[in-house]
Amino acid sequence: MTKQVQWLSDDEWSRIEPLLPRGRKGAHRVDDRRVISGIVHMLKSGSRWRLCPSEFGPYTTVYNRFNRWSRQGLWLRMFEALTGHSGIFDGAAIDATHVKAHRSAAGAKGGAFAHAIGRSRGGRSTKVHELVDDRGRPCVLLLSAGNINDISMAEALIQAAGPIRLLLADKGYDANHLRRRLAAQSTEAVIASTASRREPIPYDTIAYKDRNRVERMWCRLKDFRRVATRYDKLTRNYLSGVPLAAIRAYWLN
Repeated sequence: MTKQVQWLSDDEWSRIEPLLPRGRKGAHRVDDRRVISGIVHMLKSGSRWRLCPSEFGPYTTVYNRFNRWSRQGLWLRMFEALTGHSGIFDGAAIDATHVKAHRSAAGAKGGAFAHAIGRSRGGRSTKVHELVDDRGRPCVLLLSAGNINDISMAEALIQAAGPIRLLLADKGYDANHLRRRLAAQSTEAVIASTASRREPIPYDTIAYKDRNRVERMWCRLKDFRRVATRYDKLTRNYLSGVPLAAIRAYWLN
């Protein structure tokens, strides 16, 4: 039975092609569309790189392109170019999710923690932190070890996003220092209070219902099996795969 392969459509390719590097020295690159389609297919299928369908060319070419452009930061720059935002977010939501680290992700130089892999009761994992806009599209993406608290990355997400009128977050982000930070930049905090607060802080419960858009975003991204499970040893490679999956799922439509 023929394997089902996934190709970038004409419309999707027209969005990506202008963002690719041009005029570089060296041998002429093989068909960019074919190779990038192969990379996206492998992110979706979660298979080993050597099992890449022959329709996309030699698996070594597909993997080497992904790895080389990860090292050069091209995938992240592509994500930033497509999600670039100038002005003020009317609404945004932040959250984090655990990603199980496969045993093949172990062994990178520098140690696991240096490559955003931490150990907790559930075993080794990485945590992906995201900020989504009012349409549920991922706009800012950061990684940490799986045993790092969600709120420890909150300020970095907010700083990277820029001005926000209203921020939605669950009780894991209920901290006075974060609320002060949001108030200082005139952002309304719609954050549920933890049970440890003697007097819960009121918040807009109607607006809070929209926080489920970040949960829906995680479900959609984790349809890509190489996002749902971390197989990559290097942080930069996993950190390249997640935004590339986000580009395909949200920013090429």
